[in-house]
Amino acid sequence: MLSYQHAYHAGNFADVHKHLTLYAVIHHLLRKKSAITYVDTHAGRGLYPLSATETQRLQEYREGIWPLWQARSTLSDPLLNAWKEELTSAQPIPETLTHYPGSPWWLSHSLREQDHLRLFELHPGEHEQLNAQGLSPHAQRVFGDGLAGLTAMLPVITPRLCVLIDPSYERKAEYQEVAETVVFTLEKARHGVVLVWYPLLPAGHHHTLLSSLKESGVRKIWRSELLLREPGEQAHGMFGSGMLVINPPWGLDQRLAAAMAEITPLLGAESRYQADWWVEE
Repeated sequence: MLSYQHAYHAGNFADVHKHLTLYAVIHHLLRKKSAITYVDTHAGRGLYPLSATETQRLQEYREGIWPLWQARSTLSDPLLNAWKEELTSAQPIPETLTHYPGSPWWLSHSLREQDHLRLFELHPGEHEQLNAQGLSPHAQRVFGDGLAGLTAMLPVITPRLCVLIDPSYERKAEYQEVAETVVFTLEKARHGVVLVWYPLLPAGHHHTLLSSLKESGVRKIWRSELLLREPGEQAHGMFGSGMLVINPPWGLDQRLAAAMAEITPLLGAESRYQADWWVEE
């Protein structure tokens, strides 16, 4: 299925959760000089104008990046402030939130001469938009299936690997496909850092992903979830965002917990953050 376009959801609370986690991981990896290959399996457009017709239809950013932007002068957490400064640099008009950067922007913005970035996108319209973005020359855009593309390019030539996997999960089978791709990736790159985003929906299909990874024998899986509201029996739509980080950098859990302590009060009275080691060594 190729109906999903992230522009309808750009800047929502799940984006905040996903991209803050990605940012924290990247900037820990940058402490070492050795080269990194980054892979984004479901890249999307790269940069989203909040005024776009698609984005304005649902205006999900109003329950995500917008309240954080409004409160930016009061933020005190170091990670959150650094992330905010990067976000500010993505705005064509200084100090005015008009665009939300997707994962290709966050990844490309951190590339060094020795690093590589492979951006996969299967939706033709999204790929065309991605090609129009002025990203780093070290960013290679690929029109194709990201999970298949990732497995085909392993092992990578650089000493380190960082992968972001965040499909739309329009098909239930994607949960199992993601789990299988993660297992294969770690067989080829045992110390690779793999980030997996998943939605929290009333149907609970994400448990297929979690249980498959737990049964696979993959170790060092850290899980965090940001809930916008509590799941109710009559609830519809996504109520929370989940992130798995396999082989997470040291201290990631504490840094994100401190940042989320400032974020959750801004997202509403029901918002809460929870994290644990899903699987340890």
